[in-house]
Amino acid sequence: MKKILILITAIIIASCSDNLESLNENIKDPSSVPGESLFTGAQKNLVDQIVDLNVNNNNTKLWSQYLQETTYLDESRYNQIRRKIPDTHWSILYKDVIKDLNEASKIITDTKYSLPADIETKANKLQVIEILIIYSYSILVETYGNVPYTEAMNINNLLPKYDDGETIYKDLINRLTVAINALDTSKGSFGAADNIYSGNITLWKKFAASLKLRMGILLSDVDNTFAKTAVEAAVTSGVFDSNSDNTNFKYLSADPNTNPVHSNLVLSGRDDFVAAVTIVDMMNTLNDPRRPLYFKTVPTTGTYIGGNIGMLSDYDAYSHVSDKVEAATSPGIIMDYAEVKFLLAEAAVRGFNVGGTAKTHYDDGIKASIENWGGTATDATTYLAQSTVDYDTALAASTATIPWKEVIGNQKWIALFNRGLEAWTSIRLLDYPKLATPDQAVSGFPTRYTYPIIEQTLNESNWTAASAKIGGDLPETKLFWDKN
Repeated sequence: MKKILILITAIIIASCSDNLESLNENIKDPSSVPGESLFTGAQKNLVDQIVDLNVNNNNTKLWSQYLQETTYLDESRYNQIRRKIPDTHWSILYKDVIKDLNEASKIITDTKYSLPADIETKANKLQVIEILIIYSYSILVETYGNVPYTEAMNINNLLPKYDDGETIYKDLINRLTVAINALDTSKGSFGAADNIYSGNITLWKKFAASLKLRMGILLSDVDNTFAKTAVEAAVTSGVFDSNSDNTNFKYLSADPNTNPVHSNLVLSGRDDFVAAVTIVDMMNTLNDPRRPLYFKTVPTTGTYIGGNIGMLSDYDAYSHVSDKVEAATSPGIIMDYAEVKFLLAEAAVRGFNVGGTAKTHYDDGIKASIENWGGTATDATTYLAQSTVDYDTALAASTATIPWKEVIGNQKWIALFNRGLEAWTSIRLLDYPKLATPDQAVSGFPTRYTYPIIEQTLNESNWTAASAKIGGDLPETKLFWDKN
């Protein structure tokens, strides 16, 4: 009898133990996430970071002197450390973008799809993911220089080495070539899970080729032969040929899926930014028809006025961004047709075989920008007819050492408005426009983000080696492609 009681007690205890353990199970959240869902989230995280204006995340619209802070001036004065901006940028791109894209690729690769539509789009999905991974790494290299790459996504190695930036960049271009060739334009991909092109592979292929063009141009001053081959191959593959090709992420009207700029400027209820004097003065001088599309006039004067760089700027005394810029559904732009045309103008003047002349591409870039922002063809024609804008006349009037860099660089910068990261990269490559020196600047013009503080403390030996190789972990250290 005693043995029976012991047995019954043991069974009851085991049963209770199983029931108690089941209480810890999360029955609401899925135990696994589809690769397509990870892709959607990573895509949004990527575009959010690229277009963001939040001073904790991305300061390049301030550094490119499109905007000026009103009260808190650290970022306009080139202070990267106060808010640990390099740490945030690094973390988002590695952890919230590349890591999730890699995981999405693994899951989709391992998934045994049953529906024919899913089976036939699988290969294209993997290549679209690859293109976004390549783009993300290109941003990291353009931002920091040498970064973890070959050991970056090894979960068993928490202290990855840093690879040479130029070597990474060339490998990324080679990977991009493979991805372009692997895309099958007769089939789809992510469909509604893709908030940029809705799965349209023809457009993804154009974006990949246009990205290859951009990356090739960036190498022009460091390895002209490699750059020429990459650029000409990109054009052959088929780059953007209209504004309908633009890489626009679709935002929604309700938080948290609005454009981050809307969150920064409207939902925050704060008055932290005004137009910067640098861009406003140039556009005023050129009588640029995009002024009302970019900015609002100051009510008391009816004119466009920009805040001085690095100085306190009364919110009511200076121009604000337009309703179009701060709209909740304003698209998040990674690349557009206007940029591609300016890149082709640069390629043509460098002697690359891309069809057309520097002037024709330059003219087309200005037209594309004006029309994409809502201006008319007549606006563009009138603007281009001015001697200060006409390519040949402006070239002849330039006193720059390399006149075409000034002429193309200034107009490309105007066209890149509200796209801080790419504008910053263009300024570093072409050295135009000439920017104002901020009041009480804490450094010279930043030519890179410094490495994250967490890397300096947790990955010290690899950080030390990388810093020495690039010439010092300083904001003014020029990266391998920035030769002039």
